Amino acid sequence: MLSSIPSVGSKVWLITGASSGFGKRLMIHAVARGDRVIAAARSLEKLEQSIADSDIKDKDRVRPLQLDVTDGEEKIKPQIDQAAKFWGHIDILVNNAGYGLPGLIEEGGSKLLRRQFDTNVFGVLDVTTATLPYLRQSKDSCVVVIGSRSAWKAELPGLGHYAASKAAIHGKFTVTESLMSELSPFNIKVLLVQPGAFRTEGIYGQKYYLDNPIPAYDELRGRSHERFLSVPGSEKGDPDKAAKAIIDVVKGEGAAKGRPWPNYLVLGNDAEADTRNKIDKVLGALDLYEDVTRGMNFDE
Repeated sequence: MLSSIPSVGSKVWLITGASSGFGKRLMIHAVARGDRVIAAARSLEKLEQSIADSDIKDKDRVRPLQLDVTDGEEKIKPQIDQAAKFWGHIDILVNNAGYGLPGLIEEGGSKLLRRQFDTNVFGVLDVTTATLPYLRQSKDSCVVVIGSRSAWKAELPGLGHYAASKAAIHGKFTVTESLMSELSPFNIKVLLVQPGAFRTEGIYGQKYYLDNPIPAYDELRGRSHERFLSVPGSEKGDPDKAAKAIIDVVKGEGAAKGRPWPNYLVLGNDAEADTRNKIDKVLGALDLYEDVTRGMNFDE
């Protein structure tokens, strides 16, 4: 049984998408480390069942919050205001809610991209802006954004819409990196987590987009769809280890003790490989056309 005895300096976490995946693990391990959690999810019934089934000794240290991150800022703001009244403050925001809509770019088009951005980009921004007034009141606050290594590997057919949404929220990185600069005067730290493939329930719950099949893509779509269906259960990443690592960094404990704030946290061997490969590819292109790159100034 996990211990949930409060410690000195107990923090209040607001975690979106807390009914499953990384969000659920972060909720469990944050409480085990002596903190309190406002656990948010779109389905209150599913969230409450997840809390009831979890290995948390003191469930009074968790407050469920029904929150659909796609509802828009006008509806989200009063929900966050109400949540802040649970314990009077919020110290750590984890933007974890998100999902992937697999499909080929031309077949899914902007319709699929807008659906993807509503959750993974606009939802993150709406929750963040609604929570920032409370984070500014905290002496030691943090915004965590759960991104994806897919932003570094968008070349994989079928992941274009999802990878685009993650690249946008990363801030390749714009939104998250802009927050790093704009929130630093308030001593609000920002952590961009970029995990690889982790074995969490429901991450491949969305069906592959097949509503607009274009014959020219039949072979490519078939291979991409087959690969997508083969992934669940084969992921090497342990989500509990990831949750513990994120909490270590946020709290400056364990693996992060004595280390400087990283801003970026890449999790998983596959995520490391994809990140290094993309960096090497960009540097290779830069070196190949170095003379062209440097030859753009007016002739003197």
